[in-house]
Amino acid sequence: MPSFVITEKCDGCKGGDKTACMYICPNDLMVLEPNTMKAYNQEPDQCWECFSCVKICPTQAIEVRGYADFVPLGSSIYPMLGTEDVMWTCKFRNGLVKRFKFPIRTTPEGEANAYNDLKGKDLESDLLSTEEADGYQVPKPQATV
Repeated sequence: MPSFVITEKCDGCKGGDKTACMYICPNDLMVLEPNTMKAYNQEPDQCWECFSCVKICPTQAIEVRGYADFVPLGSSIYPMLGTEDVMWTCKFRNGLVKRFKFPIRTTPEGEANAYNDLKGKDLESDLLSTEEADGYQVPKPQATV
């Protein structure tokens, strides 16, 4: 189910030009209504339910209704973004509450480089990154049955 904004909680990120949810949404779905200064999802059908807007919202005004296989009817899940981690609070149908903490990315924006471990490799070659020029290929792990 797509993200939705609880208008009573949304403060439009204190009247800035761009709200936190607008900044983080990978599909650019979140917009700020200029008259009410409240954010909303302009195209719910396009929402990936990635929870990015939910995690970054400073007032916890955005929710995503999870699918039944992920969050059964009567249950809820809320992420809370900290400085070093995300705390997920899961409330089950029977009232049981569990919290899970996961670290967040610590690499500064724009500094991640997926090719660091390939230094010295010829990236223009037709070989795979695990293949050597002399024909030797790094053995792949065998699946056990």
